[in-house]
This record gives sequence, C-alpha cells and structure tokens, in this order.
Amino acid sequence: MGAASFAACVSAQSNKTKSATSRPVTVHDLRIGVHAEKTRIVIDMDGPVRFQRFALIDPYRIVLDLPEVLFKARSRKFVKPSGGVSGYRFGLFQPGTSRVVIDLVEPRVIEAAFELPPRNNRRFRVVLDLKKVSRQAFLTSSTESIRRRLTQRRREAAPVSKAPLTRHKPRQTGGRKMIVLDPGHGGVDPGAIGASGIYEKTVVLAAAKTLKRILETSGRYTVKLTRERDVFLKLRQRVASSRAADADLFISIHADSIADKKLRGASVYTLSEKSSDKEAARLAEQENKSDIIAGMDFSDETPEVTNILIDLVQRETKNRSARLAGILAEELRNSVKTHRRAHRFAGFAVLKAPDVPSVLLEMGYLSNPKEEKMLRSRAFQEKVAVAVRRGIDKYFKDIQSAQRVDVGSRR
Repeated sequence: MGAASFAACVSAQSNKTKSATSRPVTVHDLRIGVHAEKTRIVIDMDGPVRFQRFALIDPYRIVLDLPEVLFKARSRKFVKPSGGVSGYRFGLFQPGTSRVVIDLVEPRVIEAAFELPPRNNRRFRVVLDLKKVSRQAFLTSSTESIRRRLTQRRREAAPVSKAPLTRHKPRQTGGRKMIVLDPGHGGVDPGAIGASGIYEKTVVLAAAKTLKRILETSGRYTVKLTRERDVFLKLRQRVASSRAADADLFISIHADSIADKKLRGASVYTLSEKSSDKEAARLAEQENKSDIIAGMDFSDETPEVTNILIDLVQRETKNRSARLAGILAEELRNSVKTHRRAHRFAGFAVLKAPDVPSVLLEMGYLSNPKEEKMLRSRAFQEKVAVAVRRGIDKYFKDIQSAQRVDVGSRR
C-alpha cells in the first residue's frame, strides 16, 4: 500500500473511531522483528490514528508524529542493537502532538507501511518495514521527508503566541520574588532511566511540584513551572520561559544516571565554558542533547533566541548564579548526601539566560538503587525542597545586605 493511500485509509478509520468515542487512542506496545531483508516494527494501539513520518541524520532516526495519544508502552534503549535499531522512545512532543522516535545505528528507511485491523484478540496494528540503505540514500530520503513534513506543518499551523523576550515590568507578584522551576526532560525525552526503570522526567516533575508548594507556602515567593505535565520543551523554550516571567531565579531540576552505580549525592551546577571535571562535562553534553533526542520541531529560530542560547551571558548574572549555587550546596550538604564536589560547573545550554541567575540542581543518581528509591520518595523530595528554600531565603537576604552596603558606601 502506498504512503498516500495508507494515510487516507488510516484517516478514514480514525474518523470512524472519533465518532464512536471521544477517548484518546492508547499505544500499548512497540515490537521489533528482525528478518533477513528487513526489520519490522509493529505498534499496537487500541484504535487507528493518522501519522506523519520523517527521517533525521546524525544520529540516524525515524520519527513518527501522531495526534495526542496515551502511552502505556515504555521507552527502551537496547544494550545491543537489534536489526539496526538501538532503542525507541515515546511521549508528548507538544500539546496536540505525540511523537515516537526510533533510534538507529545505521541508515535505514521505511520501505513499506501498512495497517492491520484488530482481530483474534489482537489490537489495531501499524507495521513499518525498514530496509538498510547507504548514507547517501538515507540523506536523500531524509531531505524529502522533512520537506513533506514542513509542508504538512504549514497546513496544520495555527497562530501561536511566542513568549516575548523582553522583560515585563511592573510585575504583579505582590512584592514576592518570582522563581521559575524547570523540571528537566519530558514527553518524548525521558531523561535518565533509573535502576528500577523509572524515568528521570517523572521524578523531577514530582520534585518540582513539591518544591513549588514549599516555596509558595512560605508566602515569600511566586513560583512558575516550565512544564506541569509530561510534555517536551526545547531548551530555548525553558530559557525564554524564565525571561518572559521576569524571574528572579531559575532552577532546572534533574536526576543523573552514570555507569558507576556506587556513585551518589546531590550537586548544584552553574554555567561555565570550562567544566569543573570530566563528569560535569559529560553531564552537560548529555543534557544539551535533549533537543536532538526529541527530534525536529520545525519552529522558526529567531536570531534573538539563538544569540541568547549561544553567547549572551552577563557577568553580574554569572556572579549571582555562583553565589546561589554555593549557598544551595551548603544547605543541601546539611540535609542530604551530596557529591564530594557539591558546587560544579559546565556549559549547560539551559542556564544561558543573560539576565536571570540560573542553576541546575542534580538531586542525585537514579543509577544507584538506594538513591533511586530515595529520589522517588515524597519524604526525600520534601527534605531537598526545604533545604533549597532555606538556600533561596539566605541568597536573597545576602543580596539585600550587599545592596544596602553598596548604597551606604555611595553616600
């Protein structure tokens, strides 16, 4: 069945499904079968959907965009590639669009795509057959598929209000400081995967909501989350969100994973072109690949946003970020186990807002079974949150004291 007739068939069946029920389609499983001449991928769903597909290079990926669906299937990363596939991930890419990303270790293209209706107690299935091709053939296929997706995207696009990059004043917070909390990863980007299989994106969203509650309960802060559900955000969107909110502080929340399962402890990172150590450099490189993991979003990149992400970091902002990180590291050290070097630095793209003091909090290591269990617990998340609140309180107290001294010295 050709691509056009396949999409039309799926679309027609999808319309029937929508008329019968308003509930979203659920993706239950993704299976891979390796054959002599092809790799077959089967996606099990409880209803038909229409999807768009495209291919990306360096690294090789096949991407499927679907209407917003539910995922019961779990993302996987294979220890050993199977049929040229090294893993796959699912998630909400943006409101209204879910995404499936199939990671490849070699160039493979979709040779055939077809659907199988539910029968014999089986669910509706979408079948993709991948064949191995040369790099040049993959590049040609990728270019054509991206062009088609861009055309489709323009047809679907509705006017979207972008967060302004200018600061908003006066700010309506009743005199309270504005804190923006950024739960890392989300949607199609699961982040690190813990010893028990839990995703970093799940742990950090729960931790961010706990910290938000504890900060707002103090009555001294207004708190905004960059995401409040399991949805993907580009790194530049996270940066822009803090600036649009006229934030006084930006804290990106993460939980790391590393090959050494014995390693434990929280760390606080600030931005620097030079990393404090090899592990910090590795982590920054890993986190900065978040946008690559999720695939293209076909949004316009304005020069202003690009410049912010690349090189607009003011000296005073960096100094205040370092001050905040030092205070937070000390408060965390008094409450939970921290890394032997609790304040570290590396080139995190998400910390590059030019005028918002920003830190990245790594609460611990999901790869350590004992610490993963703690990271998942509400009691531990609250202990971290209370330590962070104390640190933020002390930071603003120090800033105010420094400002009073500065004013006095000028008289």
